[in-house]
Amino acid sequence: MWEAYRAVFPDVATDAEPPSVECFGDHPELTDALLALVLDGSKRATASLALEFALDGQPLPRIGSHWIACDSTGAPRVVLRSTELRIGPFTSVDAAFAYDEAEDERTLESWRDGHRRYWTRVAAARGFEWTEALDVLFERFEAVWPPEYR
Repeated sequence: MWEAYRAVFPDVATDAEPPSVECFGDHPELTDALLALVLDGSKRATASLALEFALDGQPLPRIGSHWIACDSTGAPRVVLRSTELRIGPFTSVDAAFAYDEAEDERTLESWRDGHRRYWTRVAAARGFEWTEALDVLFERFEAVWPPEYR
């Protein structure tokens, strides 16, 4: 998938390293539900705990970098390109970002409720305690490959 994209868009696919391969969410149903929102064009933002990148030994994304989103079976489905990145506390999310993330009711309140539950679960599974003081990476992206998702 990455090589096909690079062949068509060599001027944009200039990442020094191959893109990371990731799944949304922390369980198969959530992974596929969030991916469906990406594929239908409604989800164009995501939020991650900055600490998770450090725990995984991964660098933070940069504007213009790419990543590949997979479905719950691990099959690559879409190449995404980061268009906006911001690190801030949980409380700094705004209604526009919550809407762009396209989850639940697309409201700030539903975003906060859903992400509190999600990050509490993820933190417990990874051996740390989630608090609203942890840095969040707020990322907007565009789907760039395959062409039907652009």
